[in-house]
Amino acid sequence: VQLQAFGGGLVQPGGSLSLSCKASGNTFNIRDSSWYRQAPGKQRELVAEITSGGTTNYADSVKGRLTISRDNPMTTTYLQMNSLNAEDTAVYYCNVRTWVREYWGQGTLVTVSS
Repeated sequence: VQLQAFGGGLVQPGGSLSLSCKASGNTFNIRDSSWYRQAPGKQRELVAEITSGGTTNYADSVKGRLTISRDNPMTTTYLQMNSLNAEDTAVYYCNVRTWVREYWGQGTLVTVSS
């Protein structure tokens, strides 16, 4: 499975941004999809995940502001980000898991700054 992320960029505090992650290859085995992020000097952290059954989970710091979703073939995962603040500045990585392993996208930079 290959993953390609889109949508990063510069946004002002309080603004919105939408990320997408398109999977290609043997996508029929994809189960769960997630977004992680890594801020400068910090460890990579889970931001949001969506299971094969559609259950979503979020980090406490983003609840109510970020929304993860996925299209029906489960080939594209989205992350809608609202009310962004400086603490959301990070490289965002998409991740998918199959029955045997996980895959990572290349990362897309989100910078929240005035």
